[in-house]
Amino acid sequence: MEVNEYQKLAMTTLNPALNKRDVLINSVMGLCGESGEAIDIVKKWMAQGHALDRERLAKELGDIAWYLAEAATALDLSLEEILQANIEKLKKRYPEGFDETRSIDRPQDDGSAV
Repeated sequence: MEVNEYQKLAMTTLNPALNKRDVLINSVMGLCGESGEAIDIVKKWMAQGHALDRERLAKELGDIAWYLAEAATALDLSLEEILQANIEKLKKRYPEGFDETRSIDRPQDDGSAV
């Protein structure tokens, strides 16, 4: 499946009663909530002796993907545009691949945590 096809199919389940503002708010809140569920699975694995629940984590990552698609839709962007822009940013930041020094001494105005 292509990423824009995913976005199109996933957004068939978007609540049509929401306006663009509410879609954006819902998507960002959803990203935070689902990310919290994902980290809770990892926390239980790392700190509480649980086996890593890969199946449940994969489902949470799918939910994160849905909310990312919703955010892109609210901004009238395709997932492909967002992902391509991210790759261009990473290429600029790490032209030879990850470099610890470049990560530590990164300019403060590049606007991202990755």
